[in-house]
Amino acid sequence: MDISGLKEKIEGEISRIGNIEDLKRAKVSLLGRKGVVADYLDKLKTLDKDQRRDAGKAINEIKTWADLRIGELEKHFDEIERQKKERASLIDITMPGTAPLFGRKHPITLTLEEIIRIFGSLGFAVAEGPDIEAEYYNFEALNIPSDHPARDMQDTFYIRPGVVLRTHTSPVQIRTMEAQLPPVKIIAPGSVYRCDNDISHTPMFHQVEGLMVDKNVRFSDLKGILSIFIHEMFGPDTPLRFRPSYFPFTEPSAEVDIGCVICRGAGCRVCKDTGWLEILGSGMVHPQVFRNVGYDQEEITGFAFGMGVERIAMIKYGIDDIRQFYYNDIRFLSQF
Repeated sequence: MDISGLKEKIEGEISRIGNIEDLKRAKVSLLGRKGVVADYLDKLKTLDKDQRRDAGKAINEIKTWADLRIGELEKHFDEIERQKKERASLIDITMPGTAPLFGRKHPITLTLEEIIRIFGSLGFAVAEGPDIEAEYYNFEALNIPSDHPARDMQDTFYIRPGVVLRTHTSPVQIRTMEAQLPPVKIIAPGSVYRCDNDISHTPMFHQVEGLMVDKNVRFSDLKGILSIFIHEMFGPDTPLRFRPSYFPFTEPSAEVDIGCVICRGAGCRVCKDTGWLEILGSGMVHPQVFRNVGYDQEEITGFAFGMGVERIAMIKYGIDDIRQFYYNDIRFLSQF
C-alpha cells in the first residue's frame, strides 16, 4: 500500500483552514471514523504481517502529527474567540449610542420638486427629452440658424459635428409639438450644459422650460401664470417686474426679475448692485417655431418660459455662490 501521499494530502487540507468552521470540517474528514486516516488504516487488513506492521507504524506517526497540527489550530482559534469576547465585554452598554447620519434631499431636488408641484397645480404636465441632442432641435428648430448671433450667447459642448449636449431644455418643446397637436401645456425639467463657471454659473446645471399652446393664448395669460408661480415660490409680497428682452424663439419677449432676497434691494454682488435678480426668460412663441413643427400660426398662439433651477434655489435659500451646490460639503447640505 502506498502511503507516501497521505501526509501531503493532510497538509493540503490543513493549509485551507481559515476559520473554526473549516477546522471542524477538516478534523472530521481527516481524523474521523470515516476520514482519510481511517480509510488508510482499514486497508491494512489487505497486507501481510510484516507490511501491515510497517505501514501501520507510518500511518500512526502521520496521524499523531496531524493531531498536533489540528490541536495547534484549535488553540489559535480559541484564542481569537477569547479576544473577541474580551473586547465585547469592554463595551459600556450604558453609554449613548452613535446616531447614524441620515441623508437628505439636495436643495436642487427640493427646489425642482417645488417648481413641478406649483406648475402641476396649474395644469402643466411634465415632459422629458435627451441630454445629448441634435443641433437641429437645440438650435435650428428654435429659430436659431447657424449664423444667428444668439449662437454666440451659448457656449456649447459638442459631442461630434451636429450633436451637442443640450444648452437648454427647449428642444423638449419642439419634440412635444412634433408629437402632438394643440392644446399643449407642459414643463420640461432637466440637466443642461454650457462652458461657463463662476459664482452664478456652472458647466452643468438644471432648467425648467414651460410651454402653453392653444387658441387665443395671450401675453396676459403668461403674466398671470408666472406671477402665480413667483408668489407661490417666494411669497405673496415678492416684488416682480417684466422687462422687455430678446429671444430668437419668442416674440415679444420679456425677462422676469424679482427683488433681490440677499440685499433686499440695497445692491450686492449677486444682483450686481441693481437690487433685482433675473430669474427667468419668457415670451410668446415665435411664428417661425410654429412653422418648424407644422402648427398653423394663424389658428393658434402660445407662450414659453425658461428658468434655471439653481438660480431659483439660490434666491429661495439665500445662497450667494452657485458652486456650493456641487462641493458635496455635508455641512452645507445638512442645512436643508
